[in-house]
Amino acid sequence: MKITDTVDQVLKHKAFNKILPVSPEQTVHDALSLMAENDVGALMVMSDEKLVGIFSERDYARKGILQGHNSQKTKVREIMTSPVVSVTPQHTVDECMNLMTDGHFRHLPVIEDDRVVGIVSIGDMVKWVISGQEHAIQALEGYITGAYPG
Repeated sequence: MKITDTVDQVLKHKAFNKILPVSPEQTVHDALSLMAENDVGALMVMSDEKLVGIFSERDYARKGILQGHNSQKTKVREIMTSPVVSVTPQHTVDECMNLMTDGHFRHLPVIEDDRVVGIVSIGDMVKWVISGQEHAIQALEGYITGAYPG
């Protein structure tokens, strides 16, 4: 579990990798309800199975609440983020972390052959890196104490 590992590896180890789509024509309230139901911070905005945007808690806070939009009347398309920065399953953890840090966002859709195959968050990336560090520490401790098999 290294920063050179791929997004594909991260997706295979995620406990929850369900793609939660929302239509650009749905209300923000509906989208927020779906996010709360599934305990997620972002949804893929899909139109005819094509990714057209991403809707996050941050979008709601900054473009919804602060601008006085009513969540039951406002459409997702009015406050979603578009165009969306995305990655492929071949991108590395390091590349994703750099994209998210530089772009100041927390979620990256994963696209393969023009379809969404997953989503990774900054939390997923941090967990991956920490897990890799824990494995390295355990291996080093084993080596130091003589438990190293090699």
